[in-house]
Amino acid sequence: MKEITAAKINQKLVQELTKIGYIAPRSMVQQFQMARKNEKNEIARDLLTQLMKNIKIAKEKNFPLCQDTGLVVFWVRIGKNVSLRHLNLNKIVNDAVQEAFQKNNYRSSIVQDPLHRVNTRTNTPALIHYELTEGDSLEMRFLLKGGGCENMSTLKMLDPSSGIQGIRDFVLETVQKSGGKACPPLYVGVGIGGNFESVAWLAKKSLFRLPKEINTSQFWLEEEDYLFKEINNLGLGPLGLGGKTTSFKVNIEVLPCHIASLPVAVNLECHAHRLGHIKI
Repeated sequence: MKEITAAKINQKLVQELTKIGYIAPRSMVQQFQMARKNEKNEIARDLLTQLMKNIKIAKEKNFPLCQDTGLVVFWVRIGKNVSLRHLNLNKIVNDAVQEAFQKNNYRSSIVQDPLHRVNTRTNTPALIHYELTEGDSLEMRFLLKGGGCENMSTLKMLDPSSGIQGIRDFVLETVQKSGGKACPPLYVGVGIGGNFESVAWLAKKSLFRLPKEINTSQFWLEEEDYLFKEINNLGLGPLGLGGKTTSFKVNIEVLPCHIASLPVAVNLECHAHRLGHIKI
């Protein structure tokens, strides 16, 4: 049984939460470079250039990539051979979020009550999803999820007769209606199946996919490619001001569902896709 301590988790979390707040991964920089190279719209090319300058300044000056430093969403995978010795993992995670946000002077964006709107001042509580897995490792993936793109995300309970075309129409409609409010170029997470609550998590879970990870289903891999091309054909472009670069990536996750249902959810992510990952 492998034992993991609170201090080890805290150290790695604070370090990675700090890093993803102001350092864009190389894969994202390459996406911007390729998009600017292929973009023919002059305004879109200029916007992509400005966004790339923002990435450079953020890294050099240790400034946040975006002023909206987000709600931190975790996907925690715990191996069955891992011993946490009755540690309070929720507290460890939230303490690390608070420490990282205060250390880096990131904006606190969480209110205690949806209507009374009193800021917690700690950017906690984080949202934490747990999964038990095989093995002897503790893996955490986490997103700094901005409010603007999250607000444009949608869920719909389609009739099964809607089929693949109904799913496509709903995804494209969601992106089209979002305009520039979700800050494209977008990472588009799509959840299909399950039920009302699980399909929303599926869409969010798809955004936790690391750059080199691909869909294991050939059918859904091809559907991701189809939607990616169709979304970029919408002409929204960077920040919704026109051009061919509306999306950087489309990810799809699916689950079995009831014979009477076809749940679909779309979770939009802005161009500042701040994804962290630690494994102990």
